[in-house]
Amino acid sequence: MPHSRAQDEAAINAVLADSYKAWEFGDADGMVADYTADATAIMPGSLRDSRTVIAENTAMAFVGPLKGTSTHNERLSLRFVGEDAAIVVSESGILFPGETDVADTGKVNATWVFEKRDGRWLIAACHNSPEPAPGR
Repeated sequence: MPHSRAQDEAAINAVLADSYKAWEFGDADGMVADYTADATAIMPGSLRDSRTVIAENTAMAFVGPLKGTSTHNERLSLRFVGEDAAIVVSESGILFPGETDVADTGKVNATWVFEKRDGRWLIAACHNSPEPAPGR
């Protein structure tokens, strides 16, 4: 029986939730467990061009400036592109120890590209950039 779009959407939401939870635990390998081997991550000032590189950079950040952090994430949209691809747009931000809200200046817009490989939804690419200042 083929999967329904609702099942695909639930699977994509679970991948993101698992990645966010791994971040909360400072687990870089867990954070990228559902990334494709050839995934790319683009953040202001950096291109990380494989799951291994993404994990290595994240692990370094988890023992440095991102130690003890978690993330705030709000999915803004999800759309399917054919049968085996989807794009998620979210608003995200890093919560540093003791913080309960992300300041507007700390929020980013993120784009997640998902690919269904061998029946599993995986993150093939992500990109984020700061949200524009109010009034722009």
